[in-house]
Amino acid sequence: MEITIPERSIVLLMGISGSGKSTFGAAHFLETEVISSDNIRAMLADDASDQSVSKPAFEVLQLIVRRRLEAGRIAVVDATNLVRDHRKPFLELGKSLKSPVVVILLDMPEDLCRARQRERSRRVSASVIGKQVKQLNHTLPNLDREGFWAVYRLTGPQQVAEALIQREEPHLLYRNDPGPFDIIGDIHGCLDELIELLTRLGYRIGGGEWPEIAHPEGRKAIFLGDLVDRGPDSPGVLRLVMNMTASGAAYCVAGNHDVKFFKKISGHNVSVTYGLAETLHQMQHQSEAFHDEVRLFLDVMSHHYVLDGGKLVVAHAGLKENMHGLNSKRVWAFALFGETTGKSDENGLPIRYPWANDYRGEAMVVYGHTPVEQTEWINNTICVDTGCVFGGSLTALRYPERELVSVPAKRTYYKVGVGVVSPTEKQ
Repeated sequence: MEITIPERSIVLLMGISGSGKSTFGAAHFLETEVISSDNIRAMLADDASDQSVSKPAFEVLQLIVRRRLEAGRIAVVDATNLVRDHRKPFLELGKSLKSPVVVILLDMPEDLCRARQRERSRRVSASVIGKQVKQLNHTLPNLDREGFWAVYRLTGPQQVAEALIQREEPHLLYRNDPGPFDIIGDIHGCLDELIELLTRLGYRIGGGEWPEIAHPEGRKAIFLGDLVDRGPDSPGVLRLVMNMTASGAAYCVAGNHDVKFFKKISGHNVSVTYGLAETLHQMQHQSEAFHDEVRLFLDVMSHHYVLDGGKLVVAHAGLKENMHGLNSKRVWAFALFGETTGKSDENGLPIRYPWANDYRGEAMVVYGHTPVEQTEWINNTICVDTGCVFGGSLTALRYPERELVSVPAKRTYYKVGVGVVSPTEKQ
């Protein structure tokens, strides 16, 4: 079984005494990542089995878990974790710090656990094991409904031996960067408008093919994806954004058009629609070295960032609160495409579900993807894609000031239908 462990998560090892939790933890995690309730009891009372210090031991354990999460690290809790009231504080802690909580249940045969206990110098009585078995049987039916990010149940020694821990990439999180930022909506190859907008925002732009771009006050740009397609100079936009991210003057999240373009230039069979033909034509005039640099840049782009200690989330199509900081196919799909209603508009295109109407998170979410004529704050979220390539404008949100800065499109670069620009035409 493959077990996915998100970065900055709580992992609860769960099972009756003798199920092999400590052995499993030592085999798959760093020694410093595993916090054992037995070890803390021993520190407090010189006896790992002294239940009289269990309450202060778990207070210390929870404090260590909190401090590890705040530092962006994984915390693995080695305890029986068989009682819901014992698991609940970790769920609450995970929710408060926006960290996923994963359960790895070692569901071993009772006879095996009893046999292992007989071989230990510090044994747990048969009556205690019997009680733990009842606790496990009582909690199993509802475990999946408690709110854990994932529950992995390993039944028998064979599954334990074959378990594979897969850690998620840590590059999603930039929590220690408080900004200030200038968050820029979908560019779609509109290089002239981008340069004008950066200039209005106060960025200094040098000369040459790869100009140095920086803000004298140390501000950083955040690009919300869809750098390419439809517009007049996608290579120029890529070169500018790649240069800014490489110098540390910007962050950039992937848009669905960027991902499709990457697949095409990486040899995948994708349909050349929705402006991709324009980008491919423009790229024909670029060197092979530039093609290689673009592929590398697009290949490592994140689908969202969490910044300023969790106060700010940026994603191309937005992101629900329970997805912040996580990395899965479901989160990836939402960040790039949003959520559809299952219905189509008059052009046969999917109608997006207005997820922002239901958003109640404390983090500000800034996104693009679906062009709007007027930006609007909805429950601490805002879409800053104002359809530059369709003849609208290119917009930036200044954070934390919450100020909007826009420049108008120099012309309409992309039309849908017969002379009609449709701001809903997004794929």
